[in-house]
Parts: sequence; structure tokens; C-alpha cells
Amino acid sequence: MNPPAKPRVLIIDDEVQIRRLLRVTLEDGGFDVREAETGNLGLTETAALQPEAIILDLGLPDIDGLDVLRRLREWSQTPVLVLTVRDREPQKIAALDAGADDYLTKPFGGGELLARLRAIMRRVRAPNEPAIVRFGDVEVDQPARIVRRAGQEVHLTGKEYALLRLLVQHRGKVVTHRHILRELWGPNAEENTGYLRVYMLHLRQKLEHDPQLPKHLTTESGIGYRLIE
Repeated sequence: MNPPAKPRVLIIDDEVQIRRLLRVTLEDGGFDVREAETGNLGLTETAALQPEAIILDLGLPDIDGLDVLRRLREWSQTPVLVLTVRDREPQKIAALDAGADDYLTKPFGGGELLARLRAIMRRVRAPNEPAIVRFGDVEVDQPARIVRRAGQEVHLTGKEYALLRLLVQHRGKVVTHRHILRELWGPNAEENTGYLRVYMLHLRQKLEHDPQLPKHLTTESGIGYRLIE
């Protein structure tokens, strides 16, 4: 009988010495360890490896760790332990608000790190979103924030992508005008449906074969919009 697979932990940290120390600590604690030295690589590896947990440094060379967290939480609920030298309370609050499950400062004790890691992995989490969502000939690569149609990259503005991502997250369900406006423009914009019509028209022009008769980005009259795969 084969032994159970070791839980995978992905380290996202640019310091070689820290990664070495973490690898020894985690492997001694019974984990299968993978590494990424940049935020972009960490997002890519998360999508490919589907680790059981992530240890994330905030001071990365390409993307700030908070931005990595925010992007990760757009499509993944993998438990994240932030491990960083940033020890001020506002920084901890910002990380937790961005989606971290726990926060530990460097230098750290190996026993405490393992205990905190086991604790966040015990919590019941919602299943992860698929990293890549497809509808028609459109492919939405969520970790990379890239949208392709028939294999060709499609340029979307920040708001267009945010609207598409919201519909992708709730695909198959009606997302109301009010909910979209609140999420994308804030609570004071809930009645400004004109904004929404313009951005939805732009999305359909870029992603639908016939923007006037959309098959995927559909309208629920008087209510909102729905993404049909």
C-alpha cells in the first residue's frame, strides 16, 4: 500500500537563504516543497501545482506581495501564510484584508511556522476556481490576467477585465446591475447603469461573434447579466 501523498506547500520568496531554511523546516515537517522566486512565477506555479498551502513574502522583486494576494484571491482560496520582515500593525491588517490567512514575521521559529501552517490548512475552504475558464472560443487565464479569443490575445481595459472576471466568478448565475456597479465603481454608483451598458457593449464587441445577438454575455432584462459557457 502506497503511503499518502505529502501535502504540497509553495514558497514564494526571492531570498535563496530563506527558501533553503523553509525547505528544510517544511520537509522535516512532512511537506512536499515547491519554490518560486517572483510573484508572477508564484501565481503561475499556484495554478499549475494546486498546492495545499502557500508561504508568501511581501517584498518580492516584481510584484508587491499584497498585489500577489489580491490577484490570487480572484480565483484561488488556497490558504496563505504571509512570512515577511514587515512587522507594523497596518501592514499586517492590509495583508489580512487582502486575503492572507495568517501572518508571521521574520525571523521565525520553525515549530511556530509549522503549527500555523497546519492550522490554516485545517480550516474549511471553498473549492478553488479553475485557473483557466473557457466559453465559446474565449479563454480567460485568471492567474496571468490574459484573455484570448481563438488563440489570440485580446486587450481589455482594467474595468472591462474586472467586469468579465466578476461574470466569470459567477458564471451561470445572474449578476445584478447593482452588484456589478457596487463592485466595480463603489456604493455611490449603484444607479448608474449607463456605465455598465457601455462596458458590456465593449466586451461583447471584443468577445462575441455577433455583439447584437450575444451567446455568452447575455442580458437578463431589467436585472443584470449572465455569463453562459
